[in-house]
Amino acid sequence: MPRKTADRNGYGLIADIGGTHVRFAVTRLTRPAPVPSSIRALATRDHSDIAAAARAYLAGQHLSRPPQALVFAVAGPVTHNEARLTNAGWRISGDRLKKELKVGSADVINDFEAVAWAVPHLKADDLMTLGRQPFEPRGAGTVALVGPGTGLGVAGFAQNGKTGMALVTEGGHIAFAPTDETEIRILEILRRRFGRVSIERILSGPGLLNLYGALAEIEGVAATDATPEMITQTARDDPASFEARVFARFCGILGAVAGDFALAFGARRGVLIAGGILPLVRELLAASDFRKRFEDKARFTGYVKSIPTALIVQPQVGLIGAAAVLASRRRA
Repeated sequence: MPRKTADRNGYGLIADIGGTHVRFAVTRLTRPAPVPSSIRALATRDHSDIAAAARAYLAGQHLSRPPQALVFAVAGPVTHNEARLTNAGWRISGDRLKKELKVGSADVINDFEAVAWAVPHLKADDLMTLGRQPFEPRGAGTVALVGPGTGLGVAGFAQNGKTGMALVTEGGHIAFAPTDETEIRILEILRRRFGRVSIERILSGPGLLNLYGALAEIEGVAATDATPEMITQTARDDPASFEARVFARFCGILGAVAGDFALAFGARRGVLIAGGILPLVRELLAASDFRKRFEDKARFTGYVKSIPTALIVQPQVGLIGAAAVLASRRRA
């Protein structure tokens, strides 16, 4: 975006805030569709709070006046327009940001709520089909979203004509339901460690490590000090490796859980998979039992077979959603 144009017509500030980095962008308020531009990532450790990080970003854009409004998406629960980012020690308050950055409005939303609001603005090349039928971003009905990342995000998006609504949940914390003897043993091992086992204990970056350790115990494999990146890299490089079996099980469980959320949301329009882990290993996901496990719903197999599934491969989906929220609230 040319700086003078953004400045003259007014602009909004958007951010996608994670534990280690925050990505900022600006968006023109006059655009009919949300378009983030001038995207820049800043390390949270380099700034005392979110307002300081925002000022550093804005200073780099050389704009002559503050933004008219902002929407910040945060990885964590949001209550009364406020969230806490534990890793950075930040308290992110919309009310404080409004005063400190001198903006007309400041909204703090959950990061997966932002992903949900991005759904009607996705394009065909933002998605990779998982299964037979492609997902259509525009249309009436309900979409479920499941996203393994630092945790497990779960949300929905309901569309009725031009009216849409994000369905914000803490679905990542529902209980894990094993479907075979190996998964029963995985549950038993993780219960010894955690007590109640939520699906986030498996379907997340830390969860992949939990799964790795449990399967190592079951198979009698010597577990190393692995990282999620090491597991997925080895799975890519060596399809016969133990790590490949771990990741294949991860994809199968993800498919089963995605199918459960298709039923829970009545998501006849489709189920989208998001999050930072999977776009880097999209080929492994596509070749896995994800779709088979998604459809394996006994009496309701016919119901879920017709539901499209796709992986979101658009890296800026959170910023697109934050821009969509900003645009819709400005219109309101």
